[in-house]
Amino acid sequence: MKNPAGVKAFAERLRYLRRQKGYSQQKLADIANLEQSTIKRIELAQLSPTLDVLISISRALMMEVKELVDDPAITSSDSGL
Repeated sequence: MKNPAGVKAFAERLRYLRRQKGYSQQKLADIANLEQSTIKRIELAQLSPTLDVLISISRALMMEVKELVDDPAITSSDSGL
């Protein structure tokens, strides 16, 4: 995992956005056509979502991918580059 802090920050952001919509993990998974276990693992920072998964989640939350990941804690690199 290249950016564990970013994965954790995304996990927290996804959980926050999902709860703001009033969605359970299962409801978000159903709308995004994903497995509930995928949402759970992302929210536990055990899984980094692929681009396809990010697109599915952003559509389910009715937002652009950029909005979904637009947080310096998510996009900054641990490598200092």
